[in-house]
Amino acid sequence: MTPVLKSVPPYLLQPAEATASERFTRALVALTRAVWHPDCTFETAIDSICQTAAEALQIERVSVWKYEAAECRLGCLSAYDAQTGQFASPESLETLSLEGDDYIAALEDVRTFESAEMEAASDLASSHLALRDYLQRHRIHAVLDAPAFVGGDLQGVICHESILRVRQWSREETTFAASMGDYVAMAFEIARRRRAEAEVEHLRLHDAATGLPNRHYMTELIRQRLLGNTLRKGEVLAVVHVQVDPTGGEAWMAGAPTADEILVRIAGLLRSFTGDGIELARIDSNGFSFLVTTRPEKSTVVGLAESILAALQSLDWNNLAVDPGATIGIALADQKGSHDAAGLLQQGRETAARVCTSERFGYAIYDSRHHASLVEGMHIERALRDGFAKGEFELHYQPEYDTMAGQWVAAEALLRWRVGDRLVVAGEFMGVLEPSRLMLAVGSWVLRQACLDAAGWPLDGEGRAFMVRVNVSARQFDEPGLTDDVQEALLASGLEPARLCLELTETTLMRDIERAMDILTELHDMGVQVAIDDFGTGYASLVYLKRFPIDVLKIDGSFVQGLPDNTADLAIIQAVVSLAAAFRIGVIAEGVELGMQQQALMGIGVHRMQGWLYGKAVNNDEICRMLGSPAPVRAGPTDVGVAA
Repeated sequence: MTPVLKSVPPYLLQPAEATASERFTRALVALTRAVWHPDCTFETAIDSICQTAAEALQIERVSVWKYEAAECRLGCLSAYDAQTGQFASPESLETLSLEGDDYIAALEDVRTFESAEMEAASDLASSHLALRDYLQRHRIHAVLDAPAFVGGDLQGVICHESILRVRQWSREETTFAASMGDYVAMAFEIARRRRAEAEVEHLRLHDAATGLPNRHYMTELIRQRLLGNTLRKGEVLAVVHVQVDPTGGEAWMAGAPTADEILVRIAGLLRSFTGDGIELARIDSNGFSFLVTTRPEKSTVVGLAESILAALQSLDWNNLAVDPGATIGIALADQKGSHDAAGLLQQGRETAARVCTSERFGYAIYDSRHHASLVEGMHIERALRDGFAKGEFELHYQPEYDTMAGQWVAAEALLRWRVGDRLVVAGEFMGVLEPSRLMLAVGSWVLRQACLDAAGWPLDGEGRAFMVRVNVSARQFDEPGLTDDVQEALLASGLEPARLCLELTETTLMRDIERAMDILTELHDMGVQVAIDDFGTGYASLVYLKRFPIDVLKIDGSFVQGLPDNTADLAIIQAVVSLAAAFRIGVIAEGVELGMQQQALMGIGVHRMQGWLYGKAVNNDEICRMLGSPAPVRAGPTDVGVAA
């Protein structure tokens, strides 16, 4: 073939920054990481191989083909054009029939196969009709193909195609091309293993008879819902357990369906009740459980239970000697309660079993635990009201340290409740306080008191004032008047707005985007700063994050605890730092307890920190003394964590 040089890409005109050997080595290392990464799909792996090979060999086109032995043909899986930087669209990928062609036979005996070999062997070349036609149609002047074998069987081939010139392949290039064939084989094998693992996992999590998810699947699903903070305000999870008596107490007769046949038919009927927010699994031999995400009104799940019972009672068994019965147990879990997945399922099963002792068709709600927690919550709320009226609430402050400046820069206000000789932290009563109306009064008091305290704090050694950070609860944010409370607190205390930072969670902001935007804009116009607290544990959308007037992201302490050894935590914090830098937002790390954690954070650009390494939360008198003195770091001799 005669080369036709119409245009030459820049990489053929400019000297390479690295030698071919260096390019090949880097390419192989990068591919190894990419192909074996757990998130890498087969399609992504093949695309990566094509692009990497094209860039390393500095050629115009690379394609990967799957060999279908039964049809004796090659189907193109991916084709990368280095001149455009684009992959071929799926509809343009070709299929080559190889019947009567020796190309596959030639590949089976070599590590690489190049067009020069075909030109040199005319008898071989004449038999490669499909390949020659492909080369001519695409104006390819030189190819370097490498087979991909898995377990001794040819799975595919990678084709390195030079379009702009005839090319003589060096030994180093052919060796690299052969390695690309090995990587294609690796991608095929990894995909095969993952399919096998997925099949095994599906069998582990599904019931063979009905095809429904099983108890293991449902338990994990409930666990994720309970721990994943997916319940919105006021939502509950409900388990609606259907316990079936296949025979209805009747004796078996000839011609009657078996228990499994009855349950398979009932499973088909129960499927019709699944949909948005309602999922179904077979929990045991005779039991099925629905998982329902709903509003707290019990009428929703009660209506579902009644509909299921009505449908089961109306099933027509064609006068067969069966009369299945069914009872239903309902168990509820909200985001405030302490629940576990297995326990919630067990509550539904126990309740259904209890109904079964007296009724063939009926339902009941498991509410003893809910009732007990409700009564306990009422007692705690009453005590909170009394304590607030008696002035038992107080604020403590945890300082924030700047490692670059080597000094305190701010302090976070933390609510405490003094009950006799005991000082109760907010985490022990906030679950009761926040849903109540008392939260609004307490929140306003915290805001005013924090501003008054901060206004009296001493200046640092260079005459600069410290900032105070105040948490705003979801209840406060949802109610009107937050900005008025802030304005009143600033006026009453004389605190400069720039010294006040309000901390809100991602979840709070994302519940009503437009309203949140309006409130944050008002606060920003007042000169007050806003921080997203516990960043990374909620579900903030980056699309809205860039729109919100946010000043600070506070990295949740759960990501700090694994430093410096947990690579996932390190990667997450690095991503947050990069994100904050792009949006020009400050970053603070919470829960820093070890010198090793401090060093790891500083190494990735986090310099503002809170935690027991620097100081615990103290009352206002103590924080005044701390802020007026140098800021020591309390690192122990063995650098062990300090229990909160």
